Amino acid sequence: MRATTGDRWQHHNLVFCSATGTELDAANVRRDFRRVVDLTPGLNSADWTPRELGHSFVSLLSEGGLTKEQISLLVGHKSTQVTETVYRHQLRPVLIEGAEAMDQLLPANR
Repeated sequence: MRATTGDRWQHHNLVFCSATGTELDAANVRRDFRRVVDLTPGLNSADWTPRELGHSFVSLLSEGGLTKEQISLLVGHKSTQVTETVYRHQLRPVLIEGAEAMDQLLPANR
């Protein structure tokens, strides 16, 4: 990237950077994400955002049976409380399964 940018390159010793070597901001990430989505057959960048990709990731993990603790680690949250707050709709199947398991263990009519 440095060679193609020429005199516009700004060296900040970053691993992930913009095309000119500066820090990435949200606009950089969204633009690059749209570019990758548009290169993927069958996908349209108007239908996807990085945020939606994260929610899809959590939904798939939840449907796959991973615990909230495992999902929290994979998405980089400090606690399951953050994961539950951000992804409460995606985690619903895990919570429902837990409630159903408790219903089987502790029937209402004993």
